[in-house]
Amino acid sequence: MTDTDVLTNPGADRVKKIAALATRAGRRKQGRFLAEGPQPVREALALWLRRWEDGAAVGPLPQLDALYFTAEALEAHPDVQALLDRARGLLFDPQDPVPRASKFFLREATAEVVAAMGDAETSQGLVAVGRIPRGEADLSPLESARLAAGLLGLKDPGNVGTIIRTADAAGAGAVVLAPGTTDPWAPKVVRAAAGSHFNLPLFVGIDPEDLVTSVRGQGTRVLAADGAGEVALTDVERPGEPALWLFGHEAHGLSAEQKALADARVSIPLYGRAESLNVATAATVCLYSTAMAQHAGAPHADGSSGGADR
Repeated sequence: MTDTDVLTNPGADRVKKIAALATRAGRRKQGRFLAEGPQPVREALALWLRRWEDGAAVGPLPQLDALYFTAEALEAHPDVQALLDRARGLLFDPQDPVPRASKFFLREATAEVVAAMGDAETSQGLVAVGRIPRGEADLSPLESARLAAGLLGLKDPGNVGTIIRTADAAGAGAVVLAPGTTDPWAPKVVRAAAGSHFNLPLFVGIDPEDLVTSVRGQGTRVLAADGAGEVALTDVERPGEPALWLFGHEAHGLSAEQKALADARVSIPLYGRAESLNVATAATVCLYSTAMAQHAGAPHADGSSGGADR
């Protein structure tokens, strides 16, 4: 951890090591991932501050390992600068109780260096390195989630990242990625998720049968998104109950075996001429349908109901 001397050499070993996180082999070897741009960096700093400034329990979420920035990027994003100033107060306070292992490396770098570290075509001058949560992380957020998404064999990084972001926005408690689904820590997935990796627990490599058995034991209903499903989304019974939604491969959808795991196969009504919906769009509709039903009767801050007759 340091905040002195600007990194100026794009060919330095440190830079190459970070750039290697764009590959699956590099992530696996180092146990870390790249998060580029102001929004992921903003969320990474906010999570770190919640834990060490506010003392909040953050669960199985990534820990911030390192942060690199250009002076121009901080000038362009004063909210990130404000978060970083708060973090500096803890990082460099000798009386602060933050354990050494939980402090992150901090360094200003030139635009060329930050661009060499990252994977994006156009660098935004901010790169965070996060520690990937270990596989034996606490599964209680999944078991207690009122809303969760299960991704079974999705391959497109943009779709996976978008669903993670949507699940976060809808208030889901977890996203599960079954074997065969693309790596959620890949740079394209992280960019598409826009910082949600630091807000929402991800559980990777869980067998679908084990997943369904685990959540069903907690009273969660399992719903399979299926274009040919026998139940229309508008006709789902008890839409506000705790739910796990299952989403399948972009081209083939869920297999017959995967559909059989669900309590209901649910289709989204198509009112126009489009043949189908992109899986990320379908996931947005399904997750928000459940989320809105769950929140419809939730009390507001003034104690009033959130029902339609307000």
